Amino acid sequence: MSTDSSAAAILLNSADDVAVARRRIGAGETTGVSGIVANQMVPRGHKVALRDMPAGSELRKFGQVIGVATQAIRPGDHVHLHNLAMSEGHAAHQFSTETEETGMVAPADRRTFMGYDRGAGGVGTRNYIGILTTVNCSATVSRYIADQFNRMGGLDGFENVDGVVALTHGLGCAISNKSEGYKYLTRVIQGYARHPNFGGILMIGLGCETNQIQPILEHYKLEEGQRFKTLTIQQLGGTRKTIEAACDMIGEMLPSVNKAVRTPQPLSKLKVALECGGSDGYSGITANPALGHASDLIVRHGGTTCLAETPEIYGAEHLLTRRAVRPEIAQKLMDRIDWWRDYTARNGAELNNNPSYGNKQGGLTTILEKSLGAVAKGGSMPLKAVYEYAEIIDETGFVFMDTPGYDPVAVTGQVAGGCNVVCFTTGRGSVSGWKPAPTIKIATNTEMYEHMREDMDADTGGIATGVDTIEGAGEKLFEQILAVASGQKTVSEVYDYGDNEFVPWQVGAIT
Repeated sequence: MSTDSSAAAILLNSADDVAVARRRIGAGETTGVSGIVANQMVPRGHKVALRDMPAGSELRKFGQVIGVATQAIRPGDHVHLHNLAMSEGHAAHQFSTETEETGMVAPADRRTFMGYDRGAGGVGTRNYIGILTTVNCSATVSRYIADQFNRMGGLDGFENVDGVVALTHGLGCAISNKSEGYKYLTRVIQGYARHPNFGGILMIGLGCETNQIQPILEHYKLEEGQRFKTLTIQQLGGTRKTIEAACDMIGEMLPSVNKAVRTPQPLSKLKVALECGGSDGYSGITANPALGHASDLIVRHGGTTCLAETPEIYGAEHLLTRRAVRPEIAQKLMDRIDWWRDYTARNGAELNNNPSYGNKQGGLTTILEKSLGAVAKGGSMPLKAVYEYAEIIDETGFVFMDTPGYDPVAVTGQVAGGCNVVCFTTGRGSVSGWKPAPTIKIATNTEMYEHMREDMDADTGGIATGVDTIEGAGEKLFEQILAVASGQKTVSEVYDYGDNEFVPWQVGAIT
């Protein structure tokens, strides 16, 4: 990447056909790259052409193909939707022969964090009591119960409890219990029921829904006890009686949950979800590669990081398959992409869709361009495993989970898999949080960071302006991740956000 901070544009790779505007470049203004002068105004984060590109020729950014010119492009032209279109990727899938993680820190020198040891249940970074619903019909009751504790004094005297959170959804009935959607829903529920960021769990059903409590307990071998209890509204005789019984049960849990203490824990107990949303032209230049460097540091200290969003690695999957430690892991990733091709075709869509409206406004033109930037969050360490949606993550190191690109659904799956911290990069300004996992929101550019400072935890915009480096920003993110895992509050936690981002993946017919 070019390091001249005075230049109006950044050249990311010597093989690139475009540079990226550091700021708004006016028509007739020099870009500071190869003597190129802008022919039109180029918005911040957008691309400017560096050479003549005939119609039909492939354009490169990050040293990789991002699309095909739909008309002749001159040096200095603004490159975007009007002259660049999607191209199917042709990158070779060279499976890795390297099976060892390089640069691993000696065990005696590895960093630790302060977490809640749940024994065989893992280590928590937070200490919530969770209310899980099997069906939408128990959602209102569950929210009312949580309000009794969070807003009406029920947690007075229990300062070590982070809160009572009701995780509700719109599913649970009118689906086949043999369907893929049912499998995903129950897998998510059991993953949250086991999550170490919960000191206690109460599962509430209506009673007549398809998604019954007992089959979940039996299939996933969940056992009721002091930390895990269940209720059904119809069995108890209605909403008021359920609320009273639930409040009593949570009241009984509170003293023991409140006694939990943080102790030093190895990073092998840390699982970090890597996510991006509201991306812009800087995402693949600043925040994503900085988070990738932090991901490498976590893995080298013995921890786990999880990349997701299969549709948003499409076109860049060869960068992951070549890092797979075994051919069957690479093949599993390719199989999931084939599933997505079939899934989108069945639903009248295409996997090679353009980025979202906000992505386009931020300078991203094709899904290839977005995918190449998104993969950067995964750093450079070997790919140890590929998981289906919401499967429990049982490998340490860098892993991938098959999820949609829709952020709430993707992160819900990662948290169900056991991720106890979320790192979320954004260029447009996403404001989500995901209880019970603390969410670190990382701005790709300083302008947005300053504009939305109350909602952002970190700013990596200095990479684009030349006052910081990918490595320097990544090291700061690494330290911030450990601090948050040890109890430092994120901005979404300060404002108590994150109750409504629980969105299990809805797949299949609703009847």
